[in-house]
Amino acid sequence: MARPLQDPSKFLPSEWHTANGMQRASTESQKSRSECLTAESWRLVDEIEKTTQKTQSDVNKKTEQRREEIKFWKQELDNKLEQIVHETELLLTFKKRLERALESCKEPLIVAQKCLLYKQRRVGIDSVHDEVEREMVKEAEVLQRIIALLGRTLEQTNEQIRRNRSAKYDLEMDLKDKFTALTIDDYCASLRNDTPDIIYAENAMKLEGNFVSPEDWIDFSNINVEKADKQRNSSLALRALIDGILSQSASDMRKQCEMVNTAFRNRVKEVKDAKHKLETFLTMVMDEIASQEKNIMALKKAIADKEGPIKVAQTRLEARNQRPNVELCYDTVHCSLMSEVQEITKNIQRQGALAQAEAELKRLSRRQLSLEEEIKVKENTLYIDEVLCMQMRESVCINNY
Repeated sequence: MARPLQDPSKFLPSEWHTANGMQRASTESQKSRSECLTAESWRLVDEIEKTTQKTQSDVNKKTEQRREEIKFWKQELDNKLEQIVHETELLLTFKKRLERALESCKEPLIVAQKCLLYKQRRVGIDSVHDEVEREMVKEAEVLQRIIALLGRTLEQTNEQIRRNRSAKYDLEMDLKDKFTALTIDDYCASLRNDTPDIIYAENAMKLEGNFVSPEDWIDFSNINVEKADKQRNSSLALRALIDGILSQSASDMRKQCEMVNTAFRNRVKEVKDAKHKLETFLTMVMDEIASQEKNIMALKKAIADKEGPIKVAQTRLEARNQRPNVELCYDTVHCSLMSEVQEITKNIQRQGALAQAEAELKRLSRRQLSLEEEIKVKENTLYIDEVLCMQMRESVCINNY
């Protein structure tokens, strides 16, 4: 029997079975690998989910810790800012006290300088470097020293206020940044996986900008806090110094002012006493002048009263000298007349006291003029000290500032 011819495009049954077997084996192998991959995927998904949740939870925890840390430093900065602001306000009031004190020193200094100028108007022996002038010179020096000290202290206060404000500015800038950072971290803490406005940010991982380390971040705020503390302590010390300077300055000014016033009172009393004594001396001199004038008048009258007797005696002698011959006798009458003339002449000559009295009267008159001039000198001194100076000094008022 003839074998039929086989179609070369057809497979043998064995090949068919083999192919089917291979398909089954390949399918089962693929299925097994797929099932393993699915199982591994679920395991990986579960692992990733747990890791993601753990990581996100850790981030949330660290975010919360960071927020608390920012809040802590923000509170510290707030406290220091409040303290430095309060201290600066107090220092500003002390600055005003200094300015008032400095201004109040000007009038006493002007008064002291005017009084010294007035004292130069004294004349004669009263133009003396007395206790009043010495104390006023000292007062002017004290006032000038206090003005210089207050001026330097005011400059120091202005500089401290500037430093306080610089520390305040640094705190405010730091607080502003802390507020912004806290606002951002509050926003980040509020984000959830289902928050509508979350986005992909591919460039977020790039560390661009001036990133600092946590240690530098702490140091920055700590430096601002320490700076504020340092300036606040300096301001406290300065306020204590200002208080002491103002108190001591007022005390020194009052003490020296009273020294000057006491010296004025003593000097015025001394000048008044001297003036009173001079007036007493003037009264004595005036009385003596009146007495001497009476004496001169008496002397002149006595001399005038002797003119008649001496003329009579001399006329008699002249007449008796005309007796003739032997009658020109030096008799007892002639002898008596001679004696009378000599006696009267001698008595008139003894009254040369008139010239002395007149000379003494001139000396008394000069003494009167000298005393009157000296009294005017004292009156001028009293007017300067008691009227011009002491009354002007009554306007000086030294207060505590």
